[in-house]
Amino acid sequence: MTETRSPSSSSERRPTKEGRTSLPLFFRQVIAELRKVIWPTRDQLVTYFMVVLVFVLFMIAYVSLLDYGFNSAMFQIFG
Repeated sequence: MTETRSPSSSSERRPTKEGRTSLPLFFRQVIAELRKVIWPTRDQLVTYFMVVLVFVLFMIAYVSLLDYGFNSAMFQIFG
């Protein structure tokens, strides 16, 4: 099986003998990874927010209706 990882860069070092990286090295690696991220534009962010908001509101309404229906059924059955 071939390995798909890119070769190690100078900022990527192996852990120390204890099996942990140093704190400064960890933060350098975090910053290096964050630079690789493709951040969404403002329009994309607004669109994604609206989609999530509509979906969450729909799910709240759906679960509330199910709860109301089951609650009414239980009161009809058990009084």
